[in-house]
Amino acid sequence: MRIEGSCIVVTGAAGGIGAAMVRRFHADGARAVVVSDVDAGAAARVAAETGTDAIPCDVTDPAAIARLVEDAERRHGAIDLFCSNAGILALGGVELDDEPWRLSIDVNVMAHVWAARALVPRMLERGGGYLLQTASAAGLLTQIGSGPYSVTKHAAVALAEWLAITYGDQGLKVSVLCPQAVRTNMTAGIESGGVAGVDGMLEPDDVANAVVEGLAREEFLILPHPEVREYVQRKASDHDRWIGGMQRLQRRFLGPPVD
Repeated sequence: MRIEGSCIVVTGAAGGIGAAMVRRFHADGARAVVVSDVDAGAAARVAAETGTDAIPCDVTDPAAIARLVEDAERRHGAIDLFCSNAGILALGGVELDDEPWRLSIDVNVMAHVWAARALVPRMLERGGGYLLQTASAAGLLTQIGSGPYSVTKHAAVALAEWLAITYGDQGLKVSVLCPQAVRTNMTAGIESGGVAGVDGMLEPDDVANAVVEGLAREEFLILPHPEVREYVQRKASDHDRWIGGMQRLQRRFLGPPVD
């Protein structure tokens, strides 16, 4: 995909990876970049700093996502690239009550579904378009210490695969972004990024650069940490051995299980 001359919307864009993508897309000559976030004030600040546009949106509300698409296209014309980037992390597992699970499902999965629902018919009618969905390396592997994150990021990857398979012949392009640790608010206070930082912590600008390179090649999997590809191959070749290795990694970071 060519960034120059494109209309691009980025959700979860008030900071971190989203804001970095906004800066890079604008610098690369996008026709319009829309900064969208539930934090309207922070989104407006990013837009003011970059000379882009801000449209607030709560991605847990399907009607709000539909309005975001409508407003962006009314202001700037057809959306060429929609970056569904908002995400949350809830620590814990099945012992958590239902609310963090439901919120994780809405933000990390359903927001992608609702964006696709609003955009795919428009894009197909125009002969094509591009969806970039931010998942995580956890969506290909797992997230030690977070059941909701692991489950929902796997679902996000599965949705991206399904969209690419189902609509690819009709001109829809889909990429899924799967980084490990990135220096954002999500990793703030976690020394060296924790278990996700075993291969080093990237800056958001590094991830934005990887995104632009991956989009240019129209890669389905965009992996800012190249080691992830090898881990996925190991997992596929011997699932039991991979689980054993992850159990050892969990003991390294979380200690032995408590009776």
